[in-house]
Amino acid sequence: MQTKLLTLAFIEIALAIVVSVLILFISFKILQRVFFKNISLREDNIAFSIFTAGIIISIGVILAEIIPSITNIIRLSMSNGDEISFGKIAQYSGLYLFIGFAFAVTINTSVFLLFSVLTKGVNEFKDIQQNNISTAIVVTATLLSITLIAKDSISLLISALIPYPETSNFLL
Repeated sequence: MQTKLLTLAFIEIALAIVVSVLILFISFKILQRVFFKNISLREDNIAFSIFTAGIIISIGVILAEIIPSITNIIRLSMSNGDEISFGKIAQYSGLYLFIGFAFAVTINTSVFLLFSVLTKGVNEFKDIQQNNISTAIVVTATLLSITLIAKDSISLLISALIPYPETSNFLL
């Protein structure tokens, strides 16, 4: 049995669960406090639930692109040739998560701005607060579309920041 691989798998599973739950919880609380102070999931507001579900899926898609990069850092630290300390792993992981969170906020904000520009005279926040399901579905679909389009670019950016060991180019 491959003990290193098994250990890495358990670390990745634990990391994915803990980080995902923490980031999604923080994101939900920020969304609720900033935009929807008087609405909760317990109320009978399906539009808010649809909108919240879209944001959670959007953040989940972005996190799904970041977790493998954190795992690559852990793999590099476990390899024999390159020693990366726990502090460095924490630094890179924090940087990756910060970048992912910043992009999630940027994507969500840009969707609101884009939708506001495209639909003059419609207040999306007010519509969602008033349980306008059609507005929630269109805003959520736009959010998910932009997230799906941007996720590969975010993944590429994060991958470029992984401190892979230097290799020589034997072809030169």
